[in-house]
Amino acid sequence: MPFPEAILADLASRGSVLVAYSGGVDSAVVAALAFRAVGERALAVTAAAETLAGAELDHARRLAAEIGIRHEVVTYSELDDPEFVANPSHRCYVCQGMRMGTMVRLAAERGYAVVCDGTNASDPGPDRPGLRAVRESGVYSPLLAHGIDKAATREIAREMGLSAWDRPANACLSSRIPHGQLVTLGKLRLIESAEEILAGAGFRVVRVRHDRGAARVEVAADEVARLASIWSDVEPRMLALGFDRVAFDPQGYRRGGADLAS
Repeated sequence: MPFPEAILADLASRGSVLVAYSGGVDSAVVAALAFRAVGERALAVTAAAETLAGAELDHARRLAAEIGIRHEVVTYSELDDPEFVANPSHRCYVCQGMRMGTMVRLAAERGYAVVCDGTNASDPGPDRPGLRAVRESGVYSPLLAHGIDKAATREIAREMGLSAWDRPANACLSSRIPHGQLVTLGKLRLIESAEEILAGAGFRVVRVRHDRGAARVEVAADEVARLASIWSDVEPRMLALGFDRVAFDPQGYRRGGADLAS
């Protein structure tokens, strides 16, 4: 596809840009385009609340350095919000409201003209409360505005030489807990530790679903056979973390799997 010159011109016209940056391919592309468009007047900001895994933050830092953009990390507690902890079906709306509110306030304090995020044209759908929070916060989504979908975003990332161009999508750790079950720091750290075991074994797509003390492991469908072959080694390590029971899903990773029947 042709390089998105229109987005560069769009971002350049803003004068200064703060990017809500997670280190995923979408926000990385926006960060790279913003840096190309306005240089030192671009800032990537990562929200490091309890639901961001440490490995994800480390990756975000490395990728920002690769892009060359200035990068800052802001911290706050999602667990201070009782609505978030209650884990309602609109949890993503609550989470994104906090995250984008933090970005907008920081931009206002620092004098940045616009806050951008990585929402792309593949994202909107009937059940995406997080996107509603983005819109209500006044955050601008340049990929969405210019009709750039996920596949095109990855192609832009590849063309720009970003190492994350083919990195699998991920979601915050709270997405592993079924709606209606409380989000706690203990659960989040347990999930993070379990996923580190699987990532260390070389699995690229990993979800450990936490359901009332039990863990259900999901990996990419084409990696289920390999997981099964080493399960006798993986299972005791995960049980040792503190799960009551551990099993893997023979169907592999499914979006929204935390709310699917075990």
